[in-house]
Amino acid sequence: MPTRWVKFVCAIFLLPICAILTQTFFTAFARATVTQRLWAGEEFWFFSLGVVLWLIAFFGLPRPILIYVFGHELTHAVWVWLMGGRVSQFRVSRDGGHVVTSKANFWIALAPYFFPLYSLLTIAVYGGLSLFVNVQPYGRLLYAVIGATWAFHFTFTCWMIPKNQTDLSDQGTFFSLVVIYLMNLVLLSVMLILASAQITFGSFGADLLTNLGNFSTWLADLLQDVAQHH
Repeated sequence: MPTRWVKFVCAIFLLPICAILTQTFFTAFARATVTQRLWAGEEFWFFSLGVVLWLIAFFGLPRPILIYVFGHELTHAVWVWLMGGRVSQFRVSRDGGHVVTSKANFWIALAPYFFPLYSLLTIAVYGGLSLFVNVQPYGRLLYAVIGATWAFHFTFTCWMIPKNQTDLSDQGTFFSLVVIYLMNLVLLSVMLILASAQITFGSFGADLLTNLGNFSTWLADLLQDVAQHH
């Protein structure tokens, strides 16, 4: 069976996981916002401020294509290194870029669409500086920069996906879109848990298991109804 067909079948089986995680995320977000007043925290407001400022820049100013292309190709390179490969060529320009590597797989190909490099670099720099200086007074700035850089990742990802990216088509477009959606949702869920004092990995996992159980029950009932009608 061709690899593309295997990936297509895998993507179909990933769809219920996407649905269950989506339900769990929005349930947790609604609970944190309404009952636990997540919106009242300064972390939420400064993150949102960063998002809004970037959206104004993205739609109102010339887009920093070169910065995006550099981050895109560097993300490919980072994932090649994470997978134990080597990068022998790295080229970036306003018209696009490419890396020549010793290893290739769908994680490396799709990483720029779910791995917010600049947000993670921001957190790494903040964490590094905290070892030497007191960065506590700049916590608000950190949330604003994370908001802006995450929005940078999100807007450019949405903008680039419809442009017939070979990263996606080479892996199978349907499979690629499902993986990109799922991985971005996983990242958002982790960010929500870290941003909310009331939501823990344990409570989020419990909600996930509950929704998984409900889905399993619904699927079992559906299959039973189909069997009875045949």
